[in-house]
Amino acid sequence: MSRSDFPPGYDESRNPLYNPQGGSYPQPPAYGFPAYGGQPQPAPYPTGPNMYPAGPQPFGAYPGQPGMYPQSGGPQGPGHPATGMPPMLPPVLPVMPISDPEPGGNEGFTSSGSWDNQSVRHAFIRKVYTILAFQLLVTFAIVAVFTFVEPVKLFVSRNPAVYWASYAVYFITHIVLVCCTGPRRRFPWNIILLAVFTLAMSYMTGTIASYYNTKAVLLAFGITVIVCICVTVFCFQTKVDFTSCGGFFCVLGIVVMVTGIITAIVLSFKYIFWLHMLYAAIGAIAFTLFLAYHTQLLIGNRKHSISPEEYVFGALSLYVDVIQIFVFLLQIIGGASRS
Repeated sequence: MSRSDFPPGYDESRNPLYNPQGGSYPQPPAYGFPAYGGQPQPAPYPTGPNMYPAGPQPFGAYPGQPGMYPQSGGPQGPGHPATGMPPMLPPVLPVMPISDPEPGGNEGFTSSGSWDNQSVRHAFIRKVYTILAFQLLVTFAIVAVFTFVEPVKLFVSRNPAVYWASYAVYFITHIVLVCCTGPRRRFPWNIILLAVFTLAMSYMTGTIASYYNTKAVLLAFGITVIVCICVTVFCFQTKVDFTSCGGFFCVLGIVVMVTGIITAIVLSFKYIFWLHMLYAAIGAIAFTLFLAYHTQLLIGNRKHSISPEEYVFGALSLYVDVIQIFVFLLQIIGGASRS
């Protein structure tokens, strides 16, 4: 038996020129920490539920793990997403009717004299708030799913195109319902358009909520409920007539839209915390006033009111106001928890 038939000795195995027989053994590493002596081997790749070691890790240490490391350009910390700045609801002009003091106007807005029949008014208010309740129920159910279900959060962060597709649906249905009297009054097309609009805006709202922690979402929800109840009670009790200030609300709507466009453009290039919070504060205050304005148009005991045929428009107006208040408050609370 020749010497080559015996397994190699210890001294020979340490020789870097040694070539294993049969090709079944791995080649020694060519790095500065060989497996055979020298420096110690690196720790194995982590697995299991606690797969990431504690302490700061280098960016990109474990590629392919979504939400592990923040992207540049967005706020981080509690109340903010780990993947950058959350999207904002698109800056669209708030629902602003063109009030017509004459009964039977094309826009469906009449003077208070056409509301002499109290039973018609009460039935109209009940119908509007019933539709609004269903809209808010659907929206906040979707927000709850987007907030508490982690796979949904992951899907949202990986598929931003769905958000922009829902924005396109939201914008088209919003324009049709506000500007086109025929589809807005014709059943069942008005209900179908309103349902599509609600689902699109619900997805957008849920997407934004998924970027914030649960505490911020719940707190924003609670404050929104309190604000809406207080504004509604105030509008039913006060003698202040918001419907007579149509010019002020028109200017306010334009200011909110222009401010939103400027803020969206600036934040897309560089995140400025104070600008984001300022826009959120302006939006929350403005849509609280719009909620009071649309509520008084609905109850019909002021200078101008909504025609009883415009129950879809009434529900649409209140729904947009409530959702915008919620989103703006969520941005403020999320920013406050970060600072």
